[in-house]
Amino acid sequence: MVERASVKRLQKEFRELCKEPIPQIVARPSPNDILEWHYVLEGSEGTPYAGGYYHGKIKFPPDYPFKPPSISMITPNGRFAPHKKICLSMSDFHPETWNPIWSVSSILTGLLSFMIDKSDTTGSITTTDAEKRQLARKSLAYNCKDKTFMKMFPEYLEKYEQQNEEKSVFGLTVKKEHPCLPQANFEHAVPQLQDRVNANDVAIKRRSKEMPFWLLFLLVSGFGLVMALPLLQL
Repeated sequence: MVERASVKRLQKEFRELCKEPIPQIVARPSPNDILEWHYVLEGSEGTPYAGGYYHGKIKFPPDYPFKPPSISMITPNGRFAPHKKICLSMSDFHPETWNPIWSVSSILTGLLSFMIDKSDTTGSITTTDAEKRQLARKSLAYNCKDKTFMKMFPEYLEKYEQQNEEKSVFGLTVKKEHPCLPQANFEHAVPQLQDRVNANDVAIKRRSKEMPFWLLFLLVSGFGLVMALPLLQL
């Protein structure tokens, strides 16, 4: 049974988060369970996680804040195994180090910091920076396939749709097409048109060189008549 102190504490923390949001972190309790929170960590610039959006879950015990919560990450990220509990000094792996003054904001701030660290722990995995960057690029699309994520974080769904629209517009902008010819045939059409022009030039030159026989006969006859005029006068 959930203790009343836990409910009050978590409600208070949620109000504080709404009033003073934490940079790169969004966290909200499940509408049906105050003890289950979902969060989104935005990857830090200058790290392989830059541009990534990492969805995860915090499960609080009924007697929180006197006992620590469990923490897991859902989005593939290259640092922590998806859907596996992460071992932190602020998680239920180490109840002996837990401090009741810690809150959701301090837990997630510590998780974001530990994500950049390369120390091994229970729930961590080893991947290359290139793999982490690739997962970061795919993270938002992955999250938007999750019904829970879309329900709890609709602003990120809007961000994903906006990114897709920008990609579409960008694709149309950089795509070069001839206004009259399909792009696929344009490159072949140019040499064909050039061949036609060359053929026309050759035909014109040939016609200019070739002279009909009757025209030649007329010119010769006219020339002979002109030459004969002086003799006719004598």
